[in-house]
Amino acid sequence: MTMRVRFAPSPTGYLHVGGARTALFNWLLARKHGGIFVLRVEDTDRERSRDEHTEAILHGLTWLGIDWDEGPCFQSAGVERHRATALRLLEEGKAYRDFSDPDEVRAEAEERGMHPSRVAREKADALGGEESERRAAAGERFAIRF
Repeated sequence: MTMRVRFAPSPTGYLHVGGARTALFNWLLARKHGGIFVLRVEDTDRERSRDEHTEAILHGLTWLGIDWDEGPCFQSAGVERHRATALRLLEEGKAYRDFSDPDEVRAEAEERGMHPSRVAREKADALGGEESERRAAAGERFAIRF
């Protein structure tokens, strides 16, 4: 089996020393073990991501002598595929919509001595499928949980 490592910077700013260090360590690991170094740009923060930051990150890596075997691939390119998979999992009953407020869930979980994910799941189960569909159709924000 071939080792695969990645560096996944967010183009919300320029390459910084911590990111360069992570890229270098992963690149060295891949090179030492005959692996593959993948560059994946985490460009899902549409408001703060900038093309000039992506270019600066690529330039910085190149300047450091770090090359990549795959990529750069962009995380945003898979959004529709991820959305379709999430909807399929909902339809198959393998995932559920969580409309809960995270702070309220944490407080209730602490009060009941439970893990927050169990509290969120109980709330989703109590909500029921039709109500979940109605709230989603109305545009209420939710997270999809497994």
